[in-house]
Amino acid sequence: MKINILTDNVAGSRYKAEHGLSYLIEIDGEKILFDTGHSNLFLENAAQMGINIQDEVLTVVLSHGHWDHGNGLKYLKNKTLIAHPGIFSKRYRKKDHSYLGLNLEQNEAEKTFNLQLSSSPVRVTSHLLFLGEIPRINDFEAKSTTFVLENGEEDFVSDDSALVAIKNNELIIISGCAHSGICNICEYAKELTGISKIKAVIGGFHLKDQGEQTIKTIEYFKQNQIELPLPSHCTELLAKVLFQQQFNFPEVKTGLSFSF
Repeated sequence: MKINILTDNVAGSRYKAEHGLSYLIEIDGEKILFDTGHSNLFLENAAQMGINIQDEVLTVVLSHGHWDHGNGLKYLKNKTLIAHPGIFSKRYRKKDHSYLGLNLEQNEAEKTFNLQLSSSPVRVTSHLLFLGEIPRINDFEAKSTTFVLENGEEDFVSDDSALVAIKNNELIIISGCAHSGICNICEYAKELTGISKIKAVIGGFHLKDQGEQTIKTIEYFKQNQIELPLPSHCTELLAKVLFQQQFNFPEVKTGLSFSF
């Protein structure tokens, strides 16, 4: 199994970066695109890595309906798109009411893709599972939000999901932004698969500082003996520093590949 970093916030050698996330997952003889960033940069970086997304990828999974994870969809067509039904919600930032949802309407997506919307888990390949809606069970994650829906209600991004891959009876968890909580995601992946050993967690952890949520997340990772945390994208520097003090891991950069 391999995870190729097509788009992320940190640029690798000879590769460009943007605020966004897009990973290409190679598993079970298939190539699955997880998120697209917000521009065509994922296609550009993929081409530089020798990957033709248009020809080689049949399935796209969207982690949630935010611009920096899904606006790159406009550069794709004729593929299966798996996501939570809430991805098309109209959503805004509380601070300035700026729009941060997708620029793709559901009726357009239905014409462009084989759209598979599900709040329940979906098996993407034999050893790769889309988690669907994540139960929020702990007392330190997803307790506040800076977003609001079109009707004025607070938006806790209920459509936020993730992928879990199974390799050698261990889990590799792939997160977009973890608005639902990275520990909640890990617990649900363990519950669905019946596997308790988590080898690696890669993607956005949605941790902004060195406060209680970050500290408790690190405690969770240590208690569960997670070998390789790979926080990226929306994980701010202060949180990464705290993780680095407890774990030894490389920085996630565009153009890199991680093999498991």
